[in-house]
Amino acid sequence: MRKSSSNSLTRETVKILGKTVVATGGAAGIGKSLCDRSHAEGALKVVAADRAFAHARAVAQTIGGEAMLCDVADEGQIIAAIDYAERNHGSIDLFCSNAGIATLDTERGNAASAPNAAWTRSWEVNVMAHVYAARALGPRVAARGGGYVLSTVSAAGILSQIDGAVCATTKHAAIGFAESLAITHRDRGIRVSVLCPQGVDTPMLRAMPGGPQMRDGVLSAEAVAACVVDGLANERFLILPYEVVADYLKRKTGDHDRWIAGMANLRKRVNAG
Repeated sequence: MRKSSSNSLTRETVKILGKTVVATGGAAGIGKSLCDRSHAEGALKVVAADRAFAHARAVAQTIGGEAMLCDVADEGQIIAAIDYAERNHGSIDLFCSNAGIATLDTERGNAASAPNAAWTRSWEVNVMAHVYAARALGPRVAARGGGYVLSTVSAAGILSQIDGAVCATTKHAAIGFAESLAITHRDRGIRVSVLCPQGVDTPMLRAMPGGPQMRDGVLSAEAVAACVVDGLANERFLILPYEVVADYLKRKTGDHDRWIAGMANLRKRVNAG
C-alpha cells in the first residue's frame, strides 16, 4: 500500500496559515480532521458546518473555532453558512466542500435497484452541494482575486464503486463539476482540488465494512488531512492519499475494456467472501 508523502511544515502552511477555513461535514470523519489540521496549521478561524450541530460544536470548541448548522442538500443553508462566516470572520480563503454520503445497491447484482429517493438524496448531497457552494462563493472569490475550493469526492469518482451504482454515478458527476469549475474559473484566481481517498477510518466506512475500498488498507482521517495540506500547497487538482489509485486510473484509461473485465472479476471475488 503506497500513500502520499508530505513536504516540510513551511511548505504545508502556505495555503492555511492565517486563513479562514470552512468545512462542511465538519462534525466527524475527514471533515473533523480537516478542521483539526487547519487549526494546527495556523488558520485564523475554522468553521465546522454540519447538520449534526452538537457534534460540530464539540469539534469547534476544541480548536477555538465555530460551528454552524448546515444541511448541504439545502442551497439556502449553504448560502446562509457562507454569508455568516464571511460577515463574522472575513473572506473565506479555503472552502472544504466535504460532506458526502455513500449508498449501496439495494439488491446485490442489480445496479438499478436503489429507490428514486436514494438517487435524489445522493445527487443533492454528492453533487448539488458542490454546485451550491460554488454558486454562492465563486463570484465573491473572483471579485477579491482568488481563493481555494476543496471538494471531497472519493476514489469511486475516478474509478467506480462495486455494488454501489448511486455512489459511483454521483461521485463521477462531482468530479465532472470540479473539473468545469477549475477550467472555467482558473483565470479568476479560483483554485480547485478534489480529494479522492479509498478506505478511511470514518463512521461511514465502519457502517459498510468489508468492501473493496478496504483492499489497499485503511488510512486514518488524520493522515488524509495531512495529504490534503500537502496537495493544497502544491495546488494539485487530484489529491490521492493512496498513490495506487493513480495506477488504477492509468489502467482504466489505458484499456477500458480490460479494466471493466477486471472489475467484474474483483466483484465476484469480493462477493464470494
